[in-house]
Amino acid sequence: MSADAAGAKPGLKRVLGLWALVLYGIILIQPTAPMAPYGEFCAAAKGHVVTTILLAMVAMLFTAVSYGRMANAYPSAGSAYTYVGRELHSGLGYLTGWAMVFDYIMNPILSVIFCSHTAMSLSASTQYVPHLPFPAWVVFFAVLFTLLNLRGIESSARTNALLAAGLGVVVVLFLTAAARAILSAADLSAARFARPFYDPQTFSWKAVSTGTSMAMLTYIGFDGISTLSEEAHNPRRNILLATVLTCLITGILASAEVYAAQLIRPGNEFADPVTAIYEIARQAGGPALFYTVSAALLVAQIGSGFGAQLGAGRLLYGMGRDNAIPRRFFGAVDPRTRIPRNNVLLVGALALAGAMVVDFDLSIELLNFGALIGFMGVNVAAFVRYFVRGQRRTLLNFAPPLLGFACCLYIWCSLQPVAKAVGLAWLAFGLLYGAWKTGGFRRQIEFAAPDEEATTASPVLPN
Repeated sequence: MSADAAGAKPGLKRVLGLWALVLYGIILIQPTAPMAPYGEFCAAAKGHVVTTILLAMVAMLFTAVSYGRMANAYPSAGSAYTYVGRELHSGLGYLTGWAMVFDYIMNPILSVIFCSHTAMSLSASTQYVPHLPFPAWVVFFAVLFTLLNLRGIESSARTNALLAAGLGVVVVLFLTAAARAILSAADLSAARFARPFYDPQTFSWKAVSTGTSMAMLTYIGFDGISTLSEEAHNPRRNILLATVLTCLITGILASAEVYAAQLIRPGNEFADPVTAIYEIARQAGGPALFYTVSAALLVAQIGSGFGAQLGAGRLLYGMGRDNAIPRRFFGAVDPRTRIPRNNVLLVGALALAGAMVVDFDLSIELLNFGALIGFMGVNVAAFVRYFVRGQRRTLLNFAPPLLGFACCLYIWCSLQPVAKAVGLAWLAFGLLYGAWKTGGFRRQIEFAAPDEEATTASPVLPN
């Protein structure tokens, strides 16, 4: 064996085929994705939830193509922050990363709010769950997510697969009970079955556009497939196909879930929009289905919440490692658990504070504010790389990124004014800090190369 071969670093194993990647993407998004925010979607779109899910899917399919293609160009990066920074300009990459930080921080806030409302709903229906006020549940779940991450707990592929299978069973049970309830109703006319798509009495483009801006939440997480490029067979083909197929399967499954819910319970009036799906589950399948759906969504959201907190910590770590934000704090790792402990604690504190003051519907829109900016950035990066600078100026290199950008921009413009105001204030703060940090963006941020990411020393936190 040569000296070079003996001293070579072990690489990642390419073991993931196309359907393994698709399963991973569906696990990330969760097969029950539209159930938790169903009531908020319904209120915003005046009942046209199926329509908003499908419109959001169109935008995501074009964006999925851009993500898949950029993953081919930067197979170990896997983030909008890096794609935009390396392809366009480090300053634009920094702003994209700053927007994505907003998205990643809002995700655990959203999870804390939903878990707290779910726990309160269960406590009102059974004696086995403590009767605690909302702030107490917020503290409990924010601390729970933080402790899980501080211990370095990360779900294995087998655990995620079991969770996805369990949630899939819940979806089947819900759809089966829903079909029984729908078919037993007196009104089986074609108009009733078409009304969830279009109700002339309540339809308006403004409401549907606002609902679509919220329904984007259904697809958040599909971009995580791009992080597996170095472990996938034929990544130039399979990463792109898996990303598109994940969005398509998610859209079809989500549409079926909300369509059934709308047929069971027409209209958009609920006692509490945050727990609307539980009212529908009780109506369709009685207490048994109510408890099953409640418990399943609570478990799913706990997994999503602490996973999102870890993701936020990792994004902050990546920006800290590049010194885009203070490296000493954000780029530090715990010597025992090898996680960015400072970032986990910071995000946990923000989740606790945010859940106390932000409404559930506003948290959805704030999350989507950052995600949509990241998606638009990836579409522009793909357009520049493959059409502007590419040798083959084909329709495939031209249309998908521009259509993806246009769809995401339209949906972003449909966000509520307060969400845009808060999000733009966050961007303005980041812009001012970035300008100060880089001398008016005259000094470029140095992105760590793939080989450097594993070898560059990071500050180590004291024990």
